[in-house]
Amino acid sequence: MALAEPCRAELIAVGTEIVIGQIHNGHAREISQELAKHGMYVYYHSAVGDNEARIIETFSIASRRSNAVIATGGLGPTQDDLTKEALAKFLGRRLVLSQEALAEVESYFKQRGRPMPEQNRKQALVIEGGEWIPNPNGTAPGQYVFDNGVHYFLLPGPPLEMRPMLQNYVIPRLVDHFGGTRKLVSRILHFCGIGESDVDARIADLTCKDNPTVAPYAGEGEMVLRITASGPTEEACWELIRPVEDELRRRFAPFIYGVDDDSLASVVLRRLQETGSTLAVAESCTGGMLAEMITDVPGSSAAFVGGVVAYDNRVKASVVGVRAETLATHGAVSEPTARELAEGVREKLGATYGIGVTGIAGPGGGTPEKPVGLVYVGLAGPRGSRVYELRLRGSRAQIRIRSCKQALWRLWQELNGDSDVGRDKTGRGEKG
Repeated sequence: MALAEPCRAELIAVGTEIVIGQIHNGHAREISQELAKHGMYVYYHSAVGDNEARIIETFSIASRRSNAVIATGGLGPTQDDLTKEALAKFLGRRLVLSQEALAEVESYFKQRGRPMPEQNRKQALVIEGGEWIPNPNGTAPGQYVFDNGVHYFLLPGPPLEMRPMLQNYVIPRLVDHFGGTRKLVSRILHFCGIGESDVDARIADLTCKDNPTVAPYAGEGEMVLRITASGPTEEACWELIRPVEDELRRRFAPFIYGVDDDSLASVVLRRLQETGSTLAVAESCTGGMLAEMITDVPGSSAAFVGGVVAYDNRVKASVVGVRAETLATHGAVSEPTARELAEGVREKLGATYGIGVTGIAGPGGGTPEKPVGLVYVGLAGPRGSRVYELRLRGSRAQIRIRSCKQALWRLWQELNGDSDVGRDKTGRGEKG
């Protein structure tokens, strides 16, 4: 029978490699999102190294403020895998060998034609009074223990092992226990061509609401608004979200390009396919990053013809067709060069649209006339060609990322017949 108390979940990532920054704690995001889908809230995230005393202390803190604790990592066979041992000591319970868990570990090695190393017997130890959680993809069974009002789940660190155990065991157990909790639903709106401060100044009447909440987040070269509602059912949440989303679209329609998991590359590719169009790119300062963003989208080959990294002027001229006179007179970083890159790659690769990007990403190479962050994006298509001048700020990586996103944004506008959005009356792009 489901209890009335709400789930107050806490996530603990165990591993020195996480604490010192060698790997990213991706579990925190993934598990939080999964619990939110079922109306369960994560209140705290923490990370702790492979030190038994500190792991015990972390469990102690979690037990006083949370009623569901999910720890990932530290369930391997080596001496520095200490999560299970630390929780057992904190709870004052013994570790006992589970014959079922041992058989599962032995079966893993047998299926691979290998004898099980003796040290892997450690992975079949279960906290007294607890349950072991089958691991279909590895040798580290998980653990479940209920103690003094707190549900403890121990899961292995490798994502391919953790995910099925989370889905098949942890979520059903928590839903069964906290099944009466409210649902939580979010809608994400993606913006480009407008800054976070500009949006924030125009949504003060929406961000002050408690349900749904509206929160802006800055990204590299774009921003998002997250609308989050809670309610007894998912449909009740959507009833709260829809009018807010409609109002935001009314205020910012020209700048909203997608929702939820959309990206600039994915919406551009979708529209290209819908119109039977194709794209080719010629990149200088972005060095292939634009093509990478595009080909990261599954199915991109249906609309993306290919690209040229025209870093050296000889490649710009011989491969893409930029005129030697243009390079000599205006230089590689110039409006005419960007235009000819776009027109040339479109013609050479036989695409409907061509994009050319050239600029100074820094940190060196700038001059008073052509400073770091000056980027030209050329766009060639059936309606002719345009060049957008960008004045970007940030590190070399930021300038390259923002250049790619601006290029995709300009093509998105062109594909939607809104190519003047975000341009001043000189035809130059917004500075930022």
